[in-house]
Amino acid sequence: SLVIPEKFQQILRVLNTNIDGWRKIAFAIPAVKGVGRRYAHVVLRKADTDLTKRAGELTEDEVERAITIMRNPRQQKDVKDGKYSQVLANDLDNKLFEDPERLKKIQVHRGLCHFWDLRHTKTTGRRGPTVGVSKKK
Repeated sequence: SLVIPEKFQQILRVLNTNIDGWRKIAFAIPAVKGVGRRYAHVVLRKADTDLTKRAGELTEDEVERAITIMRNPRQQKDVKDGKYSQVLANDLDNKLFEDPERLKKIQVHRGLCHFWDLRHTKTTGRRGPTVGVSKKK
């Protein structure tokens, strides 16, 4: 509608990420690192949230319910603590760094290949900062 609700939030802060309040909630949540469109739809359906609502129209209770579901899905067990959890936001960066280090430490074949620089992670990685080529002058 054309009238802005009185408790409308322009920007939501969810899991260390700014989310645009004007976008529909199902398409706004994937701004969080580690959450895709499919996972966002599943979480919102499980949290009984209306998918047609704007992100800024959600109440604090609805946002908290969605975050708790996002953090505790039925996923593969974590190696360290044996819990089931979705890796989101800053934890995702840490996990992407720790996994090859863990494989090197326990000296499995995959870890040794990382150690010997046989894994070409420079160009095929889809996360992290982009690596550019500097032009000769």
